[in-house]
Amino acid sequence: MGGDSRILTGQAGDNEDAVVLRFPAGKALVQSVDFFTPIVNDPFWFGQVAAANALSDIYAMGAEPYAAMSIVCFPIKKFPTRVLRRVLEGGLDKILEAGAAPAGGHSVEDEELKYGLAVSGTVDPDRFASNRGLVPGLDLVLTKPLGTGVLATALKAEWEGYRDLERLLHRWASRLNRAGGRLIAELGLTGATDVTGFGLGGHVLEMAKASGVAVELWLERIPFIPEAVDLAGMGLLPAGSICNRNFYLPRVEVAKGLDPIRVDLVFDAQTSGGLVLAVPPEDLERACSALRQAGDLAEHIGRTLAPEPGEKPLRLV
Repeated sequence: MGGDSRILTGQAGDNEDAVVLRFPAGKALVQSVDFFTPIVNDPFWFGQVAAANALSDIYAMGAEPYAAMSIVCFPIKKFPTRVLRRVLEGGLDKILEAGAAPAGGHSVEDEELKYGLAVSGTVDPDRFASNRGLVPGLDLVLTKPLGTGVLATALKAEWEGYRDLERLLHRWASRLNRAGGRLIAELGLTGATDVTGFGLGGHVLEMAKASGVAVELWLERIPFIPEAVDLAGMGLLPAGSICNRNFYLPRVEVAKGLDPIRVDLVFDAQTSGGLVLAVPPEDLERACSALRQAGDLAEHIGRTLAPEPGEKPLRLV
């Protein structure tokens, strides 16, 4: 992990308790921390997914990851140290892919494996996105399909075909939201969020509340992982997703005749989900083209509206 010119002291081998970093002039600091227990069996993949998930909070504001510190809890009496090594290698892989400085971290012995990152990012103080940045008349674009919560539940249960489900989960959850983050900066988007534990519906509602707008989502345009739809239809919906649905549905107007399985999946608790970008209509084609060129999804899933007295802030149609 040596050789990064941003690190003035605290390189690997220095045995420092802290790291000193150069900081770019004229930039604001963005910070976030996230870690969790494994959602895949492969240790390297787990490190990648956990790191991508933590980095997503930085991208959701239109910031660039600048430095990342690993947080790890490890049951040394339960697993061999090679497992720890592979988790850290997976995390480092995503830190370097994001262009961030690997700035060390901290570990503790625990009864359960946990891993994640504390990430610092940089952003133009006059050009960043937040939950408060919505206004009526914006188009909403989603960059990853929904359903990773269901896949993770099936994997834990060793459902039929769970090895294939693990590969599918890794494919989406380990993918960085880098292209979406850069698009926020390039277009000067003011409203965005990443889709994680509250599910798409929960995070969109949080945005609507913070911004004082209403949101309309079009169920037929929301991308779902087909295998997740099938599994949810068998009743394999995580407890966290059920809690999301029960908590948020009272604030949602659901049109008649919608598929109840897909309605449930709108609230599926995601790990390292995509970004929801609020894009002015005149920039929609440019934004979707840029996302697709980067290999991301770019699904136009809804729009923001002026709030109406007495109406619920989210309409699912």
